[in-house]
Amino acid sequence: MQRGFMLAAALSCAAIIGGCSRDAGSERDAAPVVGFSQIGAESEWRTANTASIKSSLAEAGIQLRFSDAQQKQENQIKALRSFIAQRVDVISFSPVVESGWETVLREAKAANIPVILTDRAVDVSDDSLYVTLIGSDFVEEGRKAGRWLLQDTPAGSGEVRIVELQGTVGSAPAIDRMEGFHEVIDKDPRFKVVRSQSGDFTRAKGKEVMEAFLKAEGSKIDVLFAHNDDMAIGAIQAIEEAGLKPGKDIRIVSIDGVRGAFKAMEAGKLNATIECNPLIGDQLVDAVKAVLEKRPLPKRILVEEGVFTQDQAAAALPGRKY
Repeated sequence: MQRGFMLAAALSCAAIIGGCSRDAGSERDAAPVVGFSQIGAESEWRTANTASIKSSLAEAGIQLRFSDAQQKQENQIKALRSFIAQRVDVISFSPVVESGWETVLREAKAANIPVILTDRAVDVSDDSLYVTLIGSDFVEEGRKAGRWLLQDTPAGSGEVRIVELQGTVGSAPAIDRMEGFHEVIDKDPRFKVVRSQSGDFTRAKGKEVMEAFLKAEGSKIDVLFAHNDDMAIGAIQAIEEAGLKPGKDIRIVSIDGVRGAFKAMEAGKLNATIECNPLIGDQLVDAVKAVLEKRPLPKRILVEEGVFTQDQAAAALPGRKY
């Protein structure tokens, strides 16, 4: 008998690891249980992503066992093994980095627990270790940032010196956004990345690294490409403290499309943001239902995203949900 999606049953279990038991006697009538391991709360984007997942699962009557990895892979692996031991119905997680998942995912497969990836990919030798990946095309996001920069740079201009704030080292968005950006700009000899360093997707680290860039390059920086908005917002503070005008002296393009980025664009301090939609909760619910009903799913489920610039910020800001 297919287990129902009962909200009352979902709310009867705390949404934390070990929140309730799954004994055989109650399993037939219980609501499905999803174990979800989140990377952490490193940015506005991640906070919105977590809220979307929690609210959508609750509305669907799906029990949630939630774990915050605090940006450490070892914490995520422990959480996944805990979910396996608890015999949850589905495991879902956003991996901190791409590699190092083979063993624990094989353990999940051996336990017949399907795995749904969200936001980020994993690098494994057997892609049957997970059912599907719900998330963005990070390479295309990098391309969009590169295309915006080409379009925003007047024809016939001289050398354009770029500094790059990378995301977490080894993470899929950092690797892919860099790849997509360079795929576009490297075709034009005017564009040169003179500094590139990880800001770990955080505002504080973005500010710290931008301060180092400014000390090394002075006023010779034309463009900042940040792998997410939070790092860009931290960098804006560093640029202002250096006596320069962000958005004018240094053009800035970043990725995510959070409200903070729209406020920065409205103030003229950020030139463009490439949307990376975190509101994937409903898509995760659909995927969980499909898995439990043994319906096929595509290996990749994409979300719709756009590109926003300063002239669109004021009109778009009131309607932003994250």
